[in-house]
Amino acid sequence: MNELLSLVLALQPIALDPGRTEFPRWWGRAAQAALLEVVNQRDAALAVELHAESTLRPYTVSNLMGRFARGNGAPLMDQSYSLRWTGLTEPVSAALMSFADTAAGQTLELDHVPFRVLAAASKPEEQPWAGSASYTALGGRYLAGLDTPRRVTFQLTSPVVFKSGGLTQPLPEAGLVFHSLLERWNRFAPLALPPEVRRFSEECLALSRFELKSRPVPLKEGGLRIGSVGRVTFTATNPDKFWLGQVHTLAAFAQFAGLGAGTAQGLGQARVIA
Repeated sequence: MNELLSLVLALQPIALDPGRTEFPRWWGRAAQAALLEVVNQRDAALAVELHAESTLRPYTVSNLMGRFARGNGAPLMDQSYSLRWTGLTEPVSAALMSFADTAAGQTLELDHVPFRVLAAASKPEEQPWAGSASYTALGGRYLAGLDTPRRVTFQLTSPVVFKSGGLTQPLPEAGLVFHSLLERWNRFAPLALPPEVRRFSEECLALSRFELKSRPVPLKEGGLRIGSVGRVTFTATNPDKFWLGQVHTLAAFAQFAGLGAGTAQGLGQARVIA
């Protein structure tokens, strides 16, 4: 079983409480609760560990993606929706894959709304955001320095926000992007990458192109968190193949690890694109 998994679920609502008038404006917390319940059904001890984690979590979730009713934001009964979960360790990925193997036709509850699972995609030929990999294979492609173009482009599909110096930073600066990825890689991968990768990204990766929009995310306390969505390209001013190998390894890792803060509640969904 590979350590890294990106699982994309296709869902359709089964029923809505006719007396309910308010629905989440952001489904990330509901997606996290559903993932933890799926893990708990398969490995209760692991679920306890995941609940106890307070910083870097070995999974990410997306927001519920699709069309919703104007006004109260209710899911539409005739629409299908997608939801993505990722695992960054073998135990988490194994639990999610166990669910995926028999997911079709099962019921998944999000914020007390039951959804029928139509399909669970774990391969890129089934869904572009789906896939699996090992840390060794992911690193092996780039660390030898054989595939190290000077440019790397990220697609940011849910708001990306970073915590820096006690403040939130919505702009995806190179140092913040690759520090986020490096921190997660070195927390969960069997082979650590050198911390100097962050310095290289700060000093030698220039922001060369961007198409970004600000996007607010409602917080549980009633406030808003502002993040960036869109595309961003970095170009290396120093074409050193050793350091570019580290950069491209971490960029490929983004599909599983996400970027920045709040990735366990739907923020920071990102992947590298050509």
